[in-house]
Amino acid sequence: MNEATIKTLTILAGTGKGGEEEPISELTIQAGECLAVVGPTGSGKSELLADIEQFARGDTLSRRRVLINGTMPDLTTNCNGMVAQLSQKTGFIMDGTVRDFIQMHALSKDRNRSDIVDRVLALTNSLCGEPVLPEVRLQVLSGGQSRALMIADIACISDAAIVLIDEIENAGIDKLKALAALAASSKLIVLSTHDPILTLMATKRTVMKQGAMSSIHATSTEEAQCLEQLRTVDALLGSAREGLRNGEQLSVAAISR
Repeated sequence: MNEATIKTLTILAGTGKGGEEEPISELTIQAGECLAVVGPTGSGKSELLADIEQFARGDTLSRRRVLINGTMPDLTTNCNGMVAQLSQKTGFIMDGTVRDFIQMHALSKDRNRSDIVDRVLALTNSLCGEPVLPEVRLQVLSGGQSRALMIADIACISDAAIVLIDEIENAGIDKLKALAALAASSKLIVLSTHDPILTLMATKRTVMKQGAMSSIHATSTEEAQCLEQLRTVDALLGSAREGLRNGEQLSVAAISR
């Protein structure tokens, strides 16, 4: 089963931490949509992502079930490579160069175009401040560089139809460009986040409380207007952050523009 054959992902309710049935009985996400999973620390965001990754069948602590195109997927035949996950501790096992990694993955997916290394690195370097070079070994990449490379790899090479992201705002990369790049690939995205901008960029969001999906909200027209204002504030914060990183001193005039 690949990107073209996955149309919907449905989560059927399980139970919260106290054993009570979840208020949301069913949540469906369409291919090309983005679901934000929000809630306080410890509310069950990571557990929901884990249920999706495992295609839970009522066999996890939450008792949820996950359906693909309305049916329970056959885990023995058609789930390999269906999900790509970006955790907060993304790293590489292989001891090779960045070029080796890109070319090997592209070859395994029959996408080894002559410009594939350049395409992946162009996207990678648009996401992180410190350039990633093709001959650099994977083991010496920083956490931010590693996550930027993985995002570019998923967007350009991977045929995983479902992408799970755990708090991309903590990755040390351009979070808005990263989410936009993945969204442009028409994959089904589920991300846990505390970031209001990423939350409002999503098609809809589910609010987690005490381990349960407590409510669902679509991004409203008014929230879309709020998003533009939040982007302006975020750009100002980003500019200040980069200035301080580069040894500059901030001025009241600069941050009041």
